[in-house]
Amino acid sequence: IFCQIPYRLFCLLMAAVGIQAQQTPSINDLHAECLGNVIRLSVAPLFEEVATVFNDTHIINLTPGLATQCGFSFKFDPMGNAMFFASLQNCFSQNMDDKMFSLVMQFRLPGNHMTEDPVYRVGKTCSYTPWTSREILCDRNYMEASEQSMSANFRRGAASGYKMTAVVFSPSKKVMNVDEVQRKGYAIANTPTRLVLRSPHNAEETYLQNVAGVPMRVLSTSTFFEQKWLVTRVDATAVCPTPEAVVFTPEVITWYMPKHIDPLFSSDAFTMLEVYMGIDAKRLDTEEMAARNYSVLVTEAHIIVEIPVGAVGGYFKSHIQDDQYFVTYTIEPMLELLWIEEVAHEDTSYKVLFPITTPPMARPPQVRNYTVPEQAVFVLELGTFNLDVELLNITFPTMVLTVAECNARGFNVQEQRSPDNTLKTFRMEVPFSDPVVRRAEQGVTTFTLQLIYGLVVFPEYAPFSHSAVVDAVLLDIVPPSVTGNCDQENFHITVDYRNQDPFFVVLVGKRLLNHELAQQYLTEGDADFTITLPFSSPDAVFESVHSSSVRSRLDVALLNPYNNMTIKYFSLACSFLKTLTECFSNGTMTALAVKVESAPGLNPGQLTLSDPACGPTYSDDRFAYFHFTVNSCGTTRKFINNVMLYENEISLPDELEVKLNATVSSEEEYQLKVSCYYVANTTRTLAFLTRPRDHEPFVETGTGRLMVRMRLAQDASYNTFHQEEDYPVVRYLRQPLHFEVELTTSSDPKVALVLDHCWATLNEDRDSRPRWNLIINGCENPGDPYRVVFHPVVADARVHFPPHVKRFEVYMFSFAEDAGEPSGQVFVHCDVVICDASSPSGGPCSGQCVNQDNPKRGQRHVKDLFEERHLYVSSGYILWV
Repeated sequence: IFCQIPYRLFCLLMAAVGIQAQQTPSINDLHAECLGNVIRLSVAPLFEEVATVFNDTHIINLTPGLATQCGFSFKFDPMGNAMFFASLQNCFSQNMDDKMFSLVMQFRLPGNHMTEDPVYRVGKTCSYTPWTSREILCDRNYMEASEQSMSANFRRGAASGYKMTAVVFSPSKKVMNVDEVQRKGYAIANTPTRLVLRSPHNAEETYLQNVAGVPMRVLSTSTFFEQKWLVTRVDATAVCPTPEAVVFTPEVITWYMPKHIDPLFSSDAFTMLEVYMGIDAKRLDTEEMAARNYSVLVTEAHIIVEIPVGAVGGYFKSHIQDDQYFVTYTIEPMLELLWIEEVAHEDTSYKVLFPITTPPMARPPQVRNYTVPEQAVFVLELGTFNLDVELLNITFPTMVLTVAECNARGFNVQEQRSPDNTLKTFRMEVPFSDPVVRRAEQGVTTFTLQLIYGLVVFPEYAPFSHSAVVDAVLLDIVPPSVTGNCDQENFHITVDYRNQDPFFVVLVGKRLLNHELAQQYLTEGDADFTITLPFSSPDAVFESVHSSSVRSRLDVALLNPYNNMTIKYFSLACSFLKTLTECFSNGTMTALAVKVESAPGLNPGQLTLSDPACGPTYSDDRFAYFHFTVNSCGTTRKFINNVMLYENEISLPDELEVKLNATVSSEEEYQLKVSCYYVANTTRTLAFLTRPRDHEPFVETGTGRLMVRMRLAQDASYNTFHQEEDYPVVRYLRQPLHFEVELTTSSDPKVALVLDHCWATLNEDRDSRPRWNLIINGCENPGDPYRVVFHPVVADARVHFPPHVKRFEVYMFSFAEDAGEPSGQVFVHCDVVICDASSPSGGPCSGQCVNQDNPKRGQRHVKDLFEERHLYVSSGYILWV
């Protein structure tokens, strides 16, 4: 059985409780609470049907009329979340002596045709004692009065023969019997101790009364009970506020409630005992109200509730009027009052659940233009909307695209939420180069984007639109010029950007010109820069190879950094003299094979001479070097007059050639002929002279690249280290830091690493001030109250050469300037010296702090400069707290 309820189909069926809940999986989307004389049930937006069972078998369809008559109400927010409210004295609760009330609800999830719909049940039992003499409950769709029966004799008699016979409505004096009262939509019931009367707000016998300037809806009745010759009467009155009790401004909702509700009082002498405010039937304490900026003011005549528009506890809803966007704000405050009348000595509990919705407020959407013309992309943001608004499509002058089609076209349409997840905007990026963008040039270049956003409000599917025209103006920029030339070894590429700020990035070959490459190859001028690159650089490509030269090409592109569009492209190809084949008089030959552009899939290491068993003596991804004798590796010999010609060929073995051509159909066959000429019948004279040598042989100092790194260990074991993504690393003051400095690119056991100086700074500039010395001339700083501790290094599975590693420990500290600050940052830097461990020469190379008191330690000699290599390292930044 289904019944129509806003936003989705629900069927609410109520039951007496005494029923064992079905064995179903636990679910966190149902939550029931006892809130005084109301049961509240919160339901996540998952359910198609809500029900309970009555007397184990009866299912009752709770229509809106029956819900009003029986004491039920419900509400939905725009996201479909539901709240159900039930009076404890509703028609279907199991009432145990007016002290305990139980209710069960059943929820059915939507299933499929293959399986039975899963069913969940939630039951709640609430106790409510003691009752006041009179209880008034005002809900969104009904008003309820619960009156204590007049006397104990009557209550006892009611169970043994008193019969409810008639109800008289005031002020009309209209008399109805109980059946007629029920048929008119009212509800009346006699519980063990109370009389309950319930009515729709707009029932025929209700009337409006102005109470202290506030319109109130009133229902006043007298119910008669008879037993033989006895007749008794119970009066019941309900009074509830109307929507006219609320005053709106764009910022604040003000709700006025009369303090003295005249129809409920027999005299003016009363005492207000309690005033509570809540939201959705649940009380709030003082701190919660202050946090939400709610206020309740009790004056001589009124109780005044003020709620900021948009406050926590309510929600916004979108509306469309004449294709214009409006919003309303809805919140359901509650007032609970308790007073006692001094003459009658009767206490009254008064609770009103009062949904308030503001009038529609215009919220015209705005298109915010975040476009930077130099980036050549329109960046637009449309907003702000409630969460019930969705973007369906965008209309351009020449086409209509859905959001998915926009993203497929590269427009990057995204929905963005506010931090509190209550509002959304729609962001879009449209490149200037897309055909939907109109372009005009008149001294400046103007790009124009015209569009209409198509939107819809859910769940009503109410469509609306918003149009916008945005322009971006770009000053006409003279593109940079690129020129180039070659010398015997290098390419020279000059980029002239004509006294304008360089607005491009440089692609050299296939690599962006980053800081490291720029330091190595770039020379800057006033309005230009020159890239000098060796012809054999990996960034150049070899076009062809000849017997005594190589033709190499360098491609350079200037790109827009925001969209990678090419601003300027330049290519320079030159032939460089290079001896690829060498012939030696002892009958040996060497040959260098070069990977060329036309064979991109070639692996030089797989090349061989004519004899496939003769491979290269050295190879990498670009070169293969062969060394062989003229009477080996399939070398052929022929005589031409008095000249002997030796020839061989470098190529791929047949099986690899077939495999490569099958993989890359456009791959050219690689073949390189090498040859040597020897003049026959010639005699060479060699002279050999010996003499005593003056000195033992020595190794001449060469150059190489050494790499040193500093890492922060996680503990004193030095087994695990902080990675780059861990920084900044947080440490407490006086907590130890364990550093390791390591020479990473050398496997020479005769090389040793020594820490010469280490110090700390407040930022990553190693030369910044202030600084605090940790290690001076290889030793701990004698002026440091927490001196550096050096840790020994032994060989293990990770450390193969202990002289290549130094470890030290220092306690986390702060600079004097930062002593008053709660936290700060520290960077640690070290100067290191690479020494010949086999012949220490004094100074740093005498070892790590061999003799701190030696006055000659740290002095330098000219000879030392040829036996030491100075490097430096720095840590990432470390926060102290």
